[in-house]
Amino acid sequence: VQLQASGGGTVQIGGSLRLSCAASGRTFNVMSWFRQAPGKEREFVAAVAWSGAPTYSPSVKGRFTISRDNAKNMVDLQMNSLKPEDTAVYYCAARTQSVIRFDIRAYGYWGQGTLVTVSS
Repeated sequence: VQLQASGGGTVQIGGSLRLSCAASGRTFNVMSWFRQAPGKEREFVAAVAWSGAPTYSPSVKGRFTISRDNAKNMVDLQMNSLKPEDTAVYYCAARTQSVIRFDIRAYGYWGQGTLVTVSS
């Protein structure tokens, strides 16, 4: 079982980036994105249920959109209106249970992380 994240990079304030995560080996009920800024703990960003219903952290709601393609076993994170505080390593994570959780301990499967840098 593997999660492979891609799409990170450097973007200017107010710009956009799209992250993708491809899962292989099995399917998951919940697929999520977390992020970890330098010197900070990993935090929840967004999650999507098998049905496609999304959940967002208040810090990104209205700017980020999470979506999934169950046939391709992929989850995307469209990030718009990026701010310097969005700078972090972004990780995709997945869990087999159907309830969306915000706690990193609830996730047994993690991708390798992709760096997003928002600069002026």
